[in-house]
Amino acid sequence: MYNLVSFSGIFVLMAFAWLFSTNRKVVNWRVIIWGCLIQLIFAVFIFAVPAGTKVFLFVNDALVKVIDVAGAGSRFVFGRLALPPGAKDEWGGESLGFIFAFQALPTIIFFSSLMGILYYAGFMPWLIGIFARTFTRLMKISGAESLCAASEIFVGIESSTAIRPYLEKMTLSEFCTVLTAGMATVASSVLAIYILILQKQFPMIAGHLVSASFLTAPAAIVMSKILLPETGKPETMGLHVKPYREKESSFIEASINGATAGMKLAVGVVTLLVAFLGLVTLADFIFAGAGTQLNGILGTGMDWSLKGLLGYVFYPFTLVIGVPPSDAVEISRLIGERVILTETKSYMDLAALIEKGALHDPRSSFLAVYALCGFAHVASLAIFVGGVSALVPSRTADLSKVGPRALLAATLATLMTAAVAGTFFTDGSILLGK
Repeated sequence: MYNLVSFSGIFVLMAFAWLFSTNRKVVNWRVIIWGCLIQLIFAVFIFAVPAGTKVFLFVNDALVKVIDVAGAGSRFVFGRLALPPGAKDEWGGESLGFIFAFQALPTIIFFSSLMGILYYAGFMPWLIGIFARTFTRLMKISGAESLCAASEIFVGIESSTAIRPYLEKMTLSEFCTVLTAGMATVASSVLAIYILILQKQFPMIAGHLVSASFLTAPAAIVMSKILLPETGKPETMGLHVKPYREKESSFIEASINGATAGMKLAVGVVTLLVAFLGLVTLADFIFAGAGTQLNGILGTGMDWSLKGLLGYVFYPFTLVIGVPPSDAVEISRLIGERVILTETKSYMDLAALIEKGALHDPRSSFLAVYALCGFAHVASLAIFVGGVSALVPSRTADLSKVGPRALLAATLATLMTAAVAGTFFTDGSILLGK
């Protein structure tokens, strides 16, 4: 029954996006139909076809192994502080527990360096090109936005540099797609963080995060084109666009540049968590005081924290994607928390909920993994609008104008991805590590 609810949720979410569209008379059915089909075909392959499941398990095991290797550098630098929970070093020293700064953040630097090498070797441009051509050919969108959306599956804000020559003449709808794809997906460099956070509670988390990243790219295009339909004439409509990139002179330079970019990203993650956790705690303190008085007057027990208030907003959406009512309150609070505190904090809280057995149905944690997999939060909006504006300052006003709409589209895209995954959920699936 819940799988049916999830399947219905795909269309409910698109209908909700249509209600807030800038032009409800312009509906690009090709984008909607092919966007949904791409997601469903990929989901069938991963969740229902035995060969696809084997690919899923291979990717999961490979990523886990790479992350284990990635920890060699941080263990050399930080010693026992970098040991994951339950691990021991060669001298018998035991882990001090999960320490985010010393275990999760260094993996960003490693993965960024690895991605730099894969770009230099030509593997990443080839892989991104396959997805870009698929989006352009099937959905008939511009080559520039297809390339950016495809790049976002693997990298973050830096993907906008791949279409730098085309930014100046982009339409508002193209800008919306670029921003939405950026906020709806996650960079490969930060996937390692989520894997480290949830691997103990969710053994197959690596494979699920990769599949979520693939599923969300077409979902982002669909939601973006519904909320802000194309009414102009994109310069690269229907054309295949090659990524713009200044290639390094050697593997070593590519590795160094990648590691440097990863270090900047790691510092950015720390900065956002420190600042936003503090600000939200302050806001909650203020809201809690006023809420206590209102609860006394109204005779209610309403949660007035930002997480609680946003949880009420996302509660119906949580039910729509197929989360059982017994867990809908907790999952909706996590989704609401992601909007203001980033997905990293939400994944940490999800791990805590699973650890203490607070969720009644394994379906709930499964859907939460997919619904939370994206940069769809306020801080990300500022990062992506600011990052793209730096490349094309003359279009800053246009980017700022479509930014909030792109954040809504990105949020709906991550929920749509969860609904697609929920359509194929089975309680005894090997994908859950059962």
